[in-house]
Amino acid sequence: MTEWRNWSGSVVAHPAVIARPRDEAELARVVREAPRLRVAGAGHSFSPLCETDGVLLQLADMEGELAVAPDRRTVEAPAGWSLARLTEALWAEGLSLPNQGDVNGQALGGALATGTHGTGRELGSLATLAEAFRLVLPSGEVVECDALREPDLFQAARLSLGLVGVATRVHLRVLTALHLEERIERRPLGEVLESLDELAARTRHMEFFLFPYANAVLLKTLHPCEPGPDEVAEEEADDVFRACCELMAAAPRSTPMIQRTLTRLWRSSARRGPAWKIFPSQRDLLFEEMEYEVPAANAAAALRAVVALTRERRMPLAFPFEFRFVAGDDLWLSPFNDGPRASISVHQYHRMEWAPHFAELEDVLRAHGGRPHWGKRHTLDGDDVRGLYPRSENFGRVRRAVDPEGKLMNDHARVLFGWSL
Repeated sequence: MTEWRNWSGSVVAHPAVIARPRDEAELARVVREAPRLRVAGAGHSFSPLCETDGVLLQLADMEGELAVAPDRRTVEAPAGWSLARLTEALWAEGLSLPNQGDVNGQALGGALATGTHGTGRELGSLATLAEAFRLVLPSGEVVECDALREPDLFQAARLSLGLVGVATRVHLRVLTALHLEERIERRPLGEVLESLDELAARTRHMEFFLFPYANAVLLKTLHPCEPGPDEVAEEEADDVFRACCELMAAAPRSTPMIQRTLTRLWRSSARRGPAWKIFPSQRDLLFEEMEYEVPAANAAAALRAVVALTRERRMPLAFPFEFRFVAGDDLWLSPFNDGPRASISVHQYHRMEWAPHFAELEDVLRAHGGRPHWGKRHTLDGDDVRGLYPRSENFGRVRRAVDPEGKLMNDHARVLFGWSL
């Protein structure tokens, strides 16, 4: 039996076949003939977006090259490329993405389709960089769409969860090659929460990590800088944290003590180098993740609330919370489509229980106006989608028009968008 697993191993699918087309013609044939199909990139989604018993498509072997526009403000790239491959190719051309998250193994198409983002009060998700798509529709027809050609299809494709077609190439906005300086320092939690607006205003990129049983954060800022001799060194694997996770898994009651000790051991550091090397972080430890985006005005209150509940329930969450800011946008299914939001991520070591803890914290984040990251764990249903995303009806109309038989739907998608069938 064919088996596919996501990155963390928590989503297991048994597709009838895993198809790896080499060119667009082969892809179109596979899509046209498949009764049911989903597309999987690197499998870094924790929600079961890619689960299927039909055809599972993987596009990493698709032919294609990077094409740079004459004005060097946009590029056209294969959707199946990983962000690591894309950003290295951009750098060779003297270009950079304006922003990216800390995982670069994701496929470009998957990152766009789920609203993946980095951090920056004035910087949107990666999906906001897309200016045009080349898609294979469920019928097998190949179309191109942008703000002028098939504008409704373009709007739906910008953040689509893979439900309106299979993207083969994407036009993206880019910048001249960007060098960044990263600074990391320990700061008191209260001080950081009181100065969130100031920190967001004076940093291009700002985020912090907070162990819920500690009262200090690891504050990380990135600033553009001139090229210099202090190019980035490769990060080392964190064997100490791995050992601590194993200890917390074996003895959950030790979690508060271990987290306070780890926080005291945090050290300040600085490094600089090409943006494509500075943005990503090494991800060696497997984990499960839930992430909610709350209105920026509710950021401090929401974080205080999840910390308080974690402590009250003595939840043994091994990983720190992660906090970021993201700019507002106009994407139909984007969590950020009504203004800037704060991203609060809850992680758990893969060998420890996560579902009941996530459920309790999800209630808190929803109560503060939160919307989930589509690729992370959440419990939304169709009523929630229509209530939280006023433009979801537009998305449903386009989805129904291009895929009336629901070829691209799976069980998870039917829970969210069954009303659009």
